[in-house]
Amino acid sequence: MGMRNPCVAHRGWSGRAPENTMAAIRMALEAPDVEWIEIDVQLTKDGVPVVIHDYTLRRTTNGRGEVKNWTAAELASLDAGSWFSSAFKGESIPTLEEVLKEAEGRCKLNIELKTDGIRYPHIEDKVLALIAGHGLTDDVVITSFHVGTLHRVRKLSKRIRTGLILDGWRGTLIEELKELGCDFLSIGYARLNKDRLALLKEAGIQVMAWTANDKRTIRKLAALDPNLLICTNYPDRWREATGSGGRPAMNGFFLNL
Repeated sequence: MGMRNPCVAHRGWSGRAPENTMAAIRMALEAPDVEWIEIDVQLTKDGVPVVIHDYTLRRTTNGRGEVKNWTAAELASLDAGSWFSSAFKGESIPTLEEVLKEAEGRCKLNIELKTDGIRYPHIEDKVLALIAGHGLTDDVVITSFHVGTLHRVRKLSKRIRTGLILDGWRGTLIEELKELGCDFLSIGYARLNKDRLALLKEAGIQVMAWTANDKRTIRKLAALDPNLLICTNYPDRWREATGSGGRPAMNGFFLNL
């Protein structure tokens, strides 16, 4: 299998379907060569983990205001597809539970907890309980920009993998990751070079570069290190850029040989 840099479908296959919806997630799940899906999780007013990126509803739904002021039932009635294309009218905001059910045994998940520390107390407990309930503890990494959140996850579970999200670089980064108990780093792709990747690899840290959406960038990243995870809205472009194994299948996807 001439597989190269693993692909992470950013918010699902968000170049082809509305981000963070079941349509985008299923599209990524159906591609046999997409190993990871990245999603964003927040809490509803009644404490249900749901999959949506922005703190507010305006950009990706026909709702208004903040996610945290709506109950799960209220959010379920919103249209999270039409903004992208009328073909996805009526696509809803999925719960994390729905995504876990669908992904079980099929794909690894990078679950970003969207919290600034003040928002969503106990998001960590709720998300970990769902992951454990689906037996997915070894198939996910929990990521966040917020260091306190990662500390809390580590307190609650010694086993689950965690990763810091960062769009920057500092000399102390590897120390910080070790202190947090993180073996994963999600980093803006422009911050990476061969030397930094070598340091991270030596420290046993898996790295994901985000978000590379043109083939030239994807090829440059792939050339840095064959193990670098490449996060993209366009798994088809990743596939073309990395020439990743297999021949075209009948359905237009690729078969791994």
